[in-house]
Amino acid sequence: MGTVLDRVRRPEYTGEDRCVPCTAVNTVIAIGVAVAVGYVVTTAAGSFVGTTVGGTVFALSVAAIYFRGYLVPGTPTLTKRYFPERVLAWFDKAETGGQTATAPAAEEIDVEATLLDAGVLEEKPHGDLGLTPAFAADFRERVERERDEDSDREAVAAIVGIDAGELAFEEYGTAFVAHADGRNVGRWESRAAFLADVAAGRALPDYYDGWADTGPAGRGQLLAGLRLFVEQCPACDGQVRFGQEVVESCCRTVDVVAVTCEDCNSRLFEVDASDVAAAA
Repeated sequence: MGTVLDRVRRPEYTGEDRCVPCTAVNTVIAIGVAVAVGYVVTTAAGSFVGTTVGGTVFALSVAAIYFRGYLVPGTPTLTKRYFPERVLAWFDKAETGGQTATAPAAEEIDVEATLLDAGVLEEKPHGDLGLTPAFAADFRERVERERDEDSDREAVAAIVGIDAGELAFEEYGTAFVAHADGRNVGRWESRAAFLADVAAGRALPDYYDGWADTGPAGRGQLLAGLRLFVEQCPACDGQVRFGQEVVESCCRTVDVVAVTCEDCNSRLFEVDASDVAAAA
């Protein structure tokens, strides 16, 4: 049985890689096919047989969607080509960019200006911004400590200033999002991104006097923005690169601005490039 299922399975379209738009489309198709077959059989052999056959067709269709990710061959290509962007966006949840997990507009803060004033960032000789030597050294020390202690996700509660019991997490592959009281308070694309935020959250109160007065979502913005300037991966100490990349799922192709470790390929930060262009 296992061998048969292994031949049927399409792991690239199931599990963590399952495409929600494709699954939704194929489920609708499965319902339509089952109803149509049931109707035809009912007219020829009666309602009991028609209902049984229609139910069987639907069950087999759902099984195919479950194990293969789709029922109709070519669904991923068709969905990407013909679904409007606004429809695909309904299914995104938190698949791309930290912007989907940021605070409500009322708590938006100027991250760059705040970190500059706090002495966390400074202008470098080449004209770009970077971490000040003092904060960079403090940050690295705290990263190593958090990594050695294997800090768990609840560590973020104390950092953003909420009760750990209020935290709820959603998984999206290697990424996860924290919710509290109906608000998104943080998004981490990887374990490396989480370690960066925990370490920075321990250090920032010593530099930024307004930390205690900043709400959970605002703190999350500061921590996420600071990840843009991390030069070594918090997970493996590898060098990180900053650049524009293409993230492709079976339904969408999105240009993102990303910070990624060159050694372990952990993603520290990711945001839709169109959002960056709009902000600029």
